[in-house]
Amino acid sequence: MSSATPKLDSCGAEPIHIPGAIQQHGALLVLSARSFSIVQASDNLTDYVDVRAIVGSVAKASVFPFLDALSDWYSSDESNFRYVWTDENLDVAAHRSAGFIVVEFEKTRQSEPAETLMAELTRFAQYLNGVPALNDALSRAAELVSAISGYDRTLIYEFGGDWSGHVVAEAGNGALPSYFGLRFPAGDIPPQARQLYTINRLRMIPDVDYAPVPISPAINSETGTVLDMSFAQLRSVSPIHLEYMRNMGTAASMSVSIIINGRLWGLIACHNAASHYVSLAVREACDFVAQLLSMRIAMERSAKEASRRVELSIVQGRLLSRMAAAQRWADGLLPDDGNNDLLKQVGADGAALIVGDECHLVGHTPLRQDVEALAEWLGEQDITDVFATESLVGVYVDAEAYSSVASGAIATRLSELHDSWLIWFRPEVIKTVQWGGNPHKTVQESGRIHPRKSFEIWKEQVRNTAHSWSEAEIAAARDLRSAIIGIVLRKAEEMADLTRELQRTNKELEAFSYSVSHDLRAPFRHIVGFAQLLRERSNALDEKSLHYLQMISEAALSAGRLVDDLLNFSQLGRTQISTKPVDMQKLVSEVRRTIAPSVADRDIEWQIGELPVTLGDPTLLRQVWYNLIDNAIKYSRREPVSVVRISAVETESTVTYSVKDNGVGFDMAYSGKLFGVFQRLQRVEDFEGTGIGLALVRRIVERHRGSVGAEGTLGEGATFSFTLPIAKIEEEDIA
Repeated sequence: MSSATPKLDSCGAEPIHIPGAIQQHGALLVLSARSFSIVQASDNLTDYVDVRAIVGSVAKASVFPFLDALSDWYSSDESNFRYVWTDENLDVAAHRSAGFIVVEFEKTRQSEPAETLMAELTRFAQYLNGVPALNDALSRAAELVSAISGYDRTLIYEFGGDWSGHVVAEAGNGALPSYFGLRFPAGDIPPQARQLYTINRLRMIPDVDYAPVPISPAINSETGTVLDMSFAQLRSVSPIHLEYMRNMGTAASMSVSIIINGRLWGLIACHNAASHYVSLAVREACDFVAQLLSMRIAMERSAKEASRRVELSIVQGRLLSRMAAAQRWADGLLPDDGNNDLLKQVGADGAALIVGDECHLVGHTPLRQDVEALAEWLGEQDITDVFATESLVGVYVDAEAYSSVASGAIATRLSELHDSWLIWFRPEVIKTVQWGGNPHKTVQESGRIHPRKSFEIWKEQVRNTAHSWSEAEIAAARDLRSAIIGIVLRKAEEMADLTRELQRTNKELEAFSYSVSHDLRAPFRHIVGFAQLLRERSNALDEKSLHYLQMISEAALSAGRLVDDLLNFSQLGRTQISTKPVDMQKLVSEVRRTIAPSVADRDIEWQIGELPVTLGDPTLLRQVWYNLIDNAIKYSRREPVSVVRISAVETESTVTYSVKDNGVGFDMAYSGKLFGVFQRLQRVEDFEGTGIGLALVRRIVERHRGSVGAEGTLGEGATFSFTLPIAKIEEEDIA
């Protein structure tokens, strides 16, 4: 194959897997797996191995001492072959290719000792095992690869749903400009390149100006085709990609794929201003870093998806229960007494239920006529399962008129016979994206498109898009559709049986909770009882001992109450809240007394305003105050004096209680994560905690028909608040 630049209308059409040549930093040999005859070889093979007439001859162990090991490997299940040819100072690698063995040779080069690399990798694995925040894990991975490989710049590049890339971590020495935070259009890495990155994880280009070395003969005599080099490390590089590298100002590069569940998540991309070669051992170490990172990302994704699926399954259970009890299944889906489970089912802001001539709108939706027109368009599409998009305008132009409320949509057909649809909507989220160059600009001359030349920051306001639907949310829509079609509409009797089974299970859970509560409280009662007996022997005890006994009794009583509180909270979703007037001033005082012994050595300034009485469950609201005040003290402990300000603001219909501190604060860009389960904005090494305290606060407050909020500034403190309605909370509203 000629090294001349191909004349292509698009680099996406380039056959990069069959270049017919290799890079010049190694040599290549193709053996028939059946006869071990030499079928093809790179023109520079004799620079690496002392052979003469090669093609057509049978490989001999006298020339290639690794042949026995190669034969054993070929008959095994191992994917790749590795051999160190000490006499020739060569690293040998091989892979299978449709009845052939492709052998690659590279000069053995000095690298960090294996022990050093192993120590670095072990430390990195231990770091990941500590479950750091994902951003921290990405940064640490970039720093490690940069350190062991010696490249000027190391990026971690995450692909989006549209295959555009986002630089989410970076490390380097400053020799090349920073690309951190920039996005790159999907066209920079075309589909066939992404396919190769998926099946062949590692790619190195030591010198952008290398001279390609042809493979001879160009056509395999046994297959009549050009050699497929998809899995070859030495595969020659697309001239278009080399031009792209020069435009970036990089003379050498290496990329390592990050694969999650068989799909390309992103790349570790390394660049150098001058030519740069990395040994095979270091490349494999970088690949191992990528695999460790893949497992870390997959673990977090799986945990979040599992948590979200459980949350949505609970919502679906309530919907199914109402549908089974309703005379018409559709009535069971629609809001009743303020519930919005139909929206919660997929995390939407609006929904439309179309059943025949009826069109029910819930929450924020387009106008009825617009929804009906959308349903008509959906009916013309080939939708057999669930339709989901974060940019409805991209597939249905008429949606631009109402993109502010319906930029994202999930739709599912509820009947194969009738035109019935359930559609959920999400509003537009306007965001500014920083691109590495104008993604819409193309350079074309002489009939072909060239890679772009500018990588200067180019800002674009993206409109008509909503927050993406997660896999769990799409699955929840699919599950609800199946339930409606397969259970509610066809198996109402089975659904009734299931309801009875759930009721029986709930009774068993309640009995279990009572048993656990009884068994845990008994030891605390014993502690209180024996402390009382000792106190009655006051003649034998001094005043300090009596004080200690009093503290033991109070601690045991407090622990017993805590057990009850936790067990009651575990039943929060299925039991009624005990509503009564709550003296919030008294609750705060109780919490202060509870916390006081653990902060006796701290200088704390309390500023407590008037806290109006409200209606609610005192046990649960005490837990809210405890979590918020404990957080304020914990996150302000680095200050000489911790200032905790507790206040309330009352309106005609609500009262908002706030806890303000002068601690480390937080970045408001991440405020949306604060009240999620296991979400932390501080490292666990700096501040202890499980990451569920604020999630508990939110759940309790929402059960009281209230809301939570937070404001903060890094280094200046934070304010956490919760708002409760003043109007009387009816029993049926909070059950």
